[in-house]
Amino acid sequence: MLKNYFKIAIAVLRRRKFFTFISLFGISFTLTILLVLTAFIDKIAGDSYPDRKRDRSLYISRMQEINKTGGQSSGPLSYYFLSHYARSLKTPVKVGISSIFSGTNTYVNNKKIAVNYKYTNDAYWDIMEYDFIEGKAFNKQQVDNADKVAVISEDMKQQYFGDVPSVVGKYFEADNVNYRVTGVVKNVPITSYMTYGDIYLPYTVSKTDYRKDKGYRGGFFGVLLANSKADLPRMHDEYQSMVARLPMESKEFDKIFSHADPYIVSYVDTGNEKSSGVMIVLTTIGIFALLVMMLPTLNLVNINITRIMERSSEIGVRKAFGASSGTLVYQFIVENIILTLLGGFIGVILSFVAIQVLNGMNLIPNLVLSINFTVLAIGLLICFLFGLISGVYPAWRMSKLNVVTALKAS
Repeated sequence: MLKNYFKIAIAVLRRRKFFTFISLFGISFTLTILLVLTAFIDKIAGDSYPDRKRDRSLYISRMQEINKTGGQSSGPLSYYFLSHYARSLKTPVKVGISSIFSGTNTYVNNKKIAVNYKYTNDAYWDIMEYDFIEGKAFNKQQVDNADKVAVISEDMKQQYFGDVPSVVGKYFEADNVNYRVTGVVKNVPITSYMTYGDIYLPYTVSKTDYRKDKGYRGGFFGVLLANSKADLPRMHDEYQSMVARLPMESKEFDKIFSHADPYIVSYVDTGNEKSSGVMIVLTTIGIFALLVMMLPTLNLVNINITRIMERSSEIGVRKAFGASSGTLVYQFIVENIILTLLGGFIGVILSFVAIQVLNGMNLIPNLVLSINFTVLAIGLLICFLFGLISGVYPAWRMSKLNVVTALKAS
C-alpha cells in the first residue's frame, strides 16, 4: 500500500513542477534554518568540553541583592565569597574558581593580537578536563607563589609563536607582563563563557588585589564538584542554606539570592530571581521556530488544496468505487509526508553546506558546528510534523468532497 502511495506521490509531484519546486524550496530552506539553529543549541548544551564532569557539578554564576523598595543589583561573585564561603561547604570535594574573561592586547613583530585572559585557582584544573596538546596546567605551589605562568590556547600559540613544535617553557607577553607557558590546550568556543580563554593565569598574579575585596560581588564564577551524582541535591541544599545565613554586607539591601545550579540553568541565568532564564530561552526558541515554520506551512497548505481541486475527478472515481474518506485522508497525508521528507533530504544537504560555510567564516571564535545523530533525529521529527500539520487540513477538505460534485468538477 505504501509503495503505491509513493508512486502516486511522485506522479503528482511531476505533474505540476512549479508547485513542486515552491513546496520543496520552502521545506528545505525552513529545515536548513532550523537544523543550523539545532546544531548551535546542541553545541552549547551538548558539548561538555572542557567540563566533562557536568553530571556531578553545580555552577555558581550570579548573586542578586534586593531591597524592599524594589531596587536590585546582580552580577558574578567575588573571589572572597567563593573562597571563604563556598569552600567552607562540606559536600563539595573541590571548588573551582575562575574569573570572567577580560581583553587586552599583545604585539608580535609590530602586529597587534587581541587576547582574552582568565584567572583561575589550582582546583579549577582538577575539575575541568582540558585537552592538553602539550605541557600541563600550573599547580597549587605555583599559584600560592604567584608565579608568572600561563596556559594558552592552541590558537594563541599559533598567533603568537607561529608554527613551532613546542612552546612549553617559552615566554608570552600580555599587558606588559611576561608569563612562562606551562601548557597548551585545545580551543574552547567563546560561547562557553565560563571556561573560555586565550590565556589562563593564576589568580594570584592579578593586578587587582583580591585579598582586599571582602564583598560578595566581583568578577568570578564557581564550580562545585561532588563526589558522585547522588550528592548533587545535598550539595545544592547546603549551598542554599549557606546563602540564607549570609550577613548583609550593605544596609542598602535586605535580601540575597544566589544558586548553585546545573550547567544549562546557570548558563542562561538572568541574574533576576523573578525571571527564569530557561523559560525565556525556551520561549524565544519556540517563537522563532514557529515563525520560521508558519509561512512555508501555510504556503504548503494552499498548494495542497490546489492539488486536491485538480485531483477532484480521481477522488470522485475512488469514492464511487467504495474508497472511504479515512482511506483517502490517510493516502493524502502519507503523500504529503513523502513530499516533506524529500524536501527534508535536500534541507539536510543544504545544512551541511551552510554549516561548513559558517565554520569557515569563524563568526563566533572557536565555535565549530556539526550535524550529529541528535540533530538529524530532530530534523526528521521536524519533517514529519511539517508533513502532518500541512497535510491534515487539505486531507480533511478532500474527505468532504461530494462524489457527484467531484465528478462534475472533472
